This record gives sequence, C-alpha cells and structure tokens, in this order.
Amino acid sequence: MSSAILLLNFGEPATPEREAVVSYLERIFFNNREIEGDTTEAEARERSRELAERRAGPLIEEYEAIGGSPLNGQARNQADALQARLQERGRDVETYIGMQFTEPFIEDALDAAIDDGHDRIIGLPIYPLCGPSTTVDALEELRAAADEREFDGDVQELSGWHRHPDYPRLRVDNIADFADEQGVDLHDPDTAVVFSAHGTPQHYLEEGSRYDTYVTEYVETVAGLLGIDAYELGYQNHENRGIPWTEPEIEEVIETVDAERVVVEPISFIHEQSETLSELDVELKEEAEAEGLDFHRVPIPHDDDRFVGVLEDLVEPFIADFDPAVYQFRQCQCRDEPGTMCLNAPME
Repeated sequence: MSSAILLLNFGEPATPEREAVVSYLERIFFNNREIEGDTTEAEARERSRELAERRAGPLIEEYEAIGGSPLNGQARNQADALQARLQERGRDVETYIGMQFTEPFIEDALDAAIDDGHDRIIGLPIYPLCGPSTTVDALEELRAAADEREFDGDVQELSGWHRHPDYPRLRVDNIADFADEQGVDLHDPDTAVVFSAHGTPQHYLEEGSRYDTYVTEYVETVAGLLGIDAYELGYQNHENRGIPWTEPEIEEVIETVDAERVVVEPISFIHEQSETLSELDVELKEEAEAEGLDFHRVPIPHDDDRFVGVLEDLVEPFIADFDPAVYQFRQCQCRDEPGTMCLNAPME
C-alpha cells in the first residue's frame, strides 16, 4: 500500500496580522466550547469571537516581539526529514503536515494525501503528552474528515507516545548539553530545575483525561535519567474564561524557588512557539529575575535527528504491516476507538 503520514499539530500564525490571529484564537475557543457548559452553536461562535477579540491584542504583541511563530516551519522540516529517511529505506510513503488551528488544516492535509493517490493514512499527532484538546481532538478531526469524504482506504491513528524510550533520553541529553554550555551544575543545591508543562482546564481532568498523570510520569522519568531528586513542576495556563486550570501555575512555582538560578525545561513542546519564545523567554524570565534568580531556558530539540528516529519507530509497524503490539502499541483508552493505538494504555 502507498502510505501518507499526517503529522498533526496545533499550528500558530506565522505573521502577526490581526485577522489571522483572531481567526486562530476563535477556532481554539470554539473547539473548547464544552468547558463553559451547554449552549447553541450560534452562541458558542459568538462567545468564541468575543474571547478571541479580547485575547488578540496581547498575542499580536507577542508575535511581533518574536518575529512571528516558527512552529509551522519547524513542523515542515520534521515532516521532510521523516519522509527522506523512510524513502531511503525503500518505503512508498509521503509526509504531510496538518494543523488544528492554522493552515494547512488537517482536512487540507488529508485532501492532499488522497489527491496524491495514497490508500493508507497514518495520523500522528506531534504532541509528546496526550491531551483531550490536542491529541484526541486532532485524531477525531482526521477521522471525521475521512468519513465525510467516504475515504475507503486504511486509516490508522497513533496517540500517546511519550513512553517511547528514546524520547526522554534525547530530552535529557538536550538538557544536560545546555547546562554544560551555560556552565550550570544541575546537581548544585543553588540550581533549581523547573519543568514547565502546557496547562489544561480542570474540566478535562474531571471528565477522565489522564494528561496530568502523563505529565507527572514523564517528569519523573526525565528527572530520574538526569539523576536529580529535587525539581519543580509548573503549568503554563491560559485563563481566558474564568475557569480552573491545572496547578500549580509556573509563575507561582518561580515565586517559591529557593535557589540562585533556575533551569526551565518546557517538557510539553517539540517546537519553538509563542509559549516558549514569549511566555517563558520574556514573561517568566522577567518574573524570575525580579525574584533575584538567574534564568536559563532549555531550547527545544526540534531538529534533533533522534527525534526523527522516534517518529520513524512510531509509524514503522503500520507501514511495514506487522503487529503493532511488537512495539508495545495497545488500544488507546484516551480515544477508545478501533484503529487508535498508543504506548500509554495499561497492559491487559
């Protein structure tokens, strides 16, 4: 079979034009409309537009300060590298990127793959930690688009994959290399290691999402590989609706750090974007320095060749037609639908 790998991601506006930013935010708020309770679609769209207009100004300023988001370009480079590696091994495969909230959208990626004649679609969200409004929603959108088009080929969905053994190792090596470059001893009592995870509304956790469990598990793994016993975990929350989010917030963590310096590792991200280049490098840095802390933020290893190797391992069973259980894939429970596999589900 001829395979198309759709690398699914969040997306961000590449430039800070107001309408592009407002449309981006409006789609995000509408996608998460359930957290405000039952309402009509028209009411939800009106509310989403209201929230987007309110949030747009500060976000445009962030994009202007960082020169636009590099996320889409980095995602394209990752997709190209994966395609090149698989084709070098003789695989009949092409890669596509599909974004939840900016062009090219997930349905656009699917259309391109179908138009190119592929009869197997593999959806792989590039989120290391499975969440309901990211991983799960991206896959649901892909499946809905395939059903709408009455695609009669094979559709495979891959969800949680932070347990791939090479992934935490490459993040650990990246942290250690950065610390060496900065002349920072991660084991010094005056150095605080802080893991920063993207936050999520408590609503999703109450509905059964295990996102916070995955975050805690992953942080423990990375800390263990680094050989550090003391560390902190905080969440980057976006409190636009007046609803509870994950705790503790990263800003609260920084305020309570008892050290001379802080090393921040943004564990939820595999691209540089506004959450890293602005929220951490500008806003959190200012708060840390106001507390008298030297601030060091670990860069995202988005172009690490080993990450491409992780992606290659994830899709290999589905391209080579062998049982995914050989690579420890099991039926996903976060998205418990036939054809959705992950590395996170409990062993039966």
